[in-house]
Amino acid sequence: MPAAPERFRPPSDDPTGGRPSWPISPWGLLVALVLLFTLRDLWVTSLEVQPIPYSEFHQHLKEGKLEAIRIGSRTIEGELKEPTADGRKRIVTTRVDAALVRELEPFVDAHAVRYEGVLENTLLRDLLSWVVPAFVIFGLWSFAAKRMAGSGGLGGLLSVGKSRARVHRETGVGVRFDDVAGVDEAKAELRESVEFLRNPAAYGRLGAHMPKGVLLVGPPGTGKTLLARAMAGEAGVPFFSITGSEFVEMFVGVGAARVRDLFEQARAAAPCIIFIDELDALGRARGVGPMSGGHDEKEQTLNQLLAEMDGFDASQGVVILGATNRPEVLDAALLRAGRFDRQVLVDRPDRRGRADILQVHLRKVTTSAQVQADAVAALTPGFAGADLANLVNEAALLATRRGAAAVEPADFTAAVERIVAGLEKRQRVMSPTERRTVAVHESGHALVALLSPGSDPVHKISIIPRGIGALGYTLQRPTEDRYLATRSELMQRMAVLLGGRAAEQLVVGEISTGAADDLARVTDIARDMVTRYGMAEALGQVVFAQPHASFLSGNGAAGGVQPERPFSDATADAIDHAVRTLVDHAYARAGDLLARHRPTLEAMAAQLLERETLEEAQLAALLKAAG
Repeated sequence: MPAAPERFRPPSDDPTGGRPSWPISPWGLLVALVLLFTLRDLWVTSLEVQPIPYSEFHQHLKEGKLEAIRIGSRTIEGELKEPTADGRKRIVTTRVDAALVRELEPFVDAHAVRYEGVLENTLLRDLLSWVVPAFVIFGLWSFAAKRMAGSGGLGGLLSVGKSRARVHRETGVGVRFDDVAGVDEAKAELRESVEFLRNPAAYGRLGAHMPKGVLLVGPPGTGKTLLARAMAGEAGVPFFSITGSEFVEMFVGVGAARVRDLFEQARAAAPCIIFIDELDALGRARGVGPMSGGHDEKEQTLNQLLAEMDGFDASQGVVILGATNRPEVLDAALLRAGRFDRQVLVDRPDRRGRADILQVHLRKVTTSAQVQADAVAALTPGFAGADLANLVNEAALLATRRGAAAVEPADFTAAVERIVAGLEKRQRVMSPTERRTVAVHESGHALVALLSPGSDPVHKISIIPRGIGALGYTLQRPTEDRYLATRSELMQRMAVLLGGRAAEQLVVGEISTGAADDLARVTDIARDMVTRYGMAEALGQVVFAQPHASFLSGNGAAGGVQPERPFSDATADAIDHAVRTLVDHAYARAGDLLARHRPTLEAMAAQLLERETLEEAQLAALLKAAG
């Protein structure tokens, strides 16, 4: 691998960051300025003679005490024949006007006083009063400009077109593929690029070449940036890291200039990796929306990126990595063959992947022997890698707060509840009627779930307020990852959601606003069943859902104009009727189950009022006791 140019040196331990050091600190410069102006005032004052009233000056003249006078434009200075008691030989008075000066002429003639006119020399005073402060201000401005230039401030305007990519050497990345878990398929895709960067000649012996670009696509927090850093660490090459938003500034042409500078640096440092995070900020589709145009700054930057990706050969050893969680907004020209040839999906991990990720993070904390990564992974379906890292940290904080020697399984359960349901709010005081209504509501959810075969297990129910508006919660977590849902499973899910309102109607006698979120979720499920999944017999196997606006579709929907509804008003009425029918059937099913097990429902609500929280084992015991 060729040595990197000098400008790619890793950051040193120099606290100045390589900037020239200044012999005088700003505070020392300020003290020097204060002393300078103080000495200037003292010197000017020492040269000045305190003026006397004109009448006193006139009296000295009448008495013949003056040997000579000097008349200036603003003052009249007299030289005494004999010094005064305090040793002064000169006196000064302020000149009043020409008429008064003419009054002096008879006395001057009578006493033969020598007089003369003088022109005041103010050059030195002007230098001290104007030139010196101007130099001081210019020096301060130069000092501040250089300091700001070193930190990328306003002083760095001349370098505004330089790339802001952070360069990491192979010794500074510190991440390997072993540090990335749960995304084995994505790692396998990237290993080819790593082998090419390590030995491009051997890899291309049959004429093959590596793709110019690899796009990492996936939800937030799944490890796209970590994968890119691990790839650089494995390959042992310089790693240029930059985000899409760092290319565009308020100045026209800056983005394109930074793209050119980035690729010039990459060619000089080849083999290397260019990683552009949040690519959607830079590569958004062109010509989308009513306000877009060919002269838009972002479009110019994107055009320059497309040109640069076309202008270099992959055999040079420069691999471009991009990462985005919004691939649908990217420009089609960016995704064509020859640019980002490969798209690698970095999805949320399955149960096995979550267990592997937890193993990585559990090595950093002290856990008891009862903590099993697989058991924790079973409680966290849908969690991404960042969520799992946060979960382990929250569990460690909870164990530390209670003074434990190690993190216990209960700490992970509490951390899951805190992340999913929110923070407990025990200080929120509810009236006895509200507490009973919430207890009945949550007991309804739990009992319908327990009585529905195939439903997700209930781990806990509580009437302790959590989060912003939750007065209670029922914690259900699936035991395995699911990728399909049948019609009966969706109906069961709606029945569980409506179990709280059905329990209120059955036990309390009236309904409350506590089921607002449940109703919204039930409506969404029922509408998807009718319009997307074709699960309404009256409407047949037809999809009625309006297509989501796509930037790559080529129609005008992406610009904010929604397409016309692709069905008639009669069909819309039929859809509404089918949705309402599904919801009514689910509500009737929940009400029927609760009516047949009302004693168990009331016993569960009473226990919940007494203990505030019921665990899975306690719920099973109540259900078993009811027979």
